[in-house]
Amino acid sequence: MITGRVTAFGEALIPLSVRGGQGDERPVEAVIDTGFTGMLTLPPILINELGLFWRRRGRALLADGGETVFDIYEATILWDGTPRRVAVDAVECAPLVGMSMLRGYEMTMQIVEGGHVVIRSMASAAI
Repeated sequence: MITGRVTAFGEALIPLSVRGGQGDERPVEAVIDTGFTGMLTLPPILINELGLFWRRRGRALLADGGETVFDIYEATILWDGTPRRVAVDAVECAPLVGMSMLRGYEMTMQIVEGGHVVIRSMASAAI
């Protein structure tokens, strides 16, 4: 189970531990973004500090209809108590967790300042 909180701005934040290419770990607070279909975004400066491995270039269609090109890296994060290798999009914004990270999970949120965010594996919820 992953737990987080809702901010005064209505953002759902969860803590993550991101491991870089040399094994360095960094705690990160990430915003859940249900409009983002990828796994995780991190700012390029953090990607460089962690020494993440570059994998390829990506393209995304933006909400305004424009298109952007970005670099995709690889990191290991601690997700629901288990190390998980993920694709990381380099984007100049706050870290975001997208819908691909949430696949196979259910999420509940109390949409008030300080409200609880709970993400549970659907496999463990069925037991």
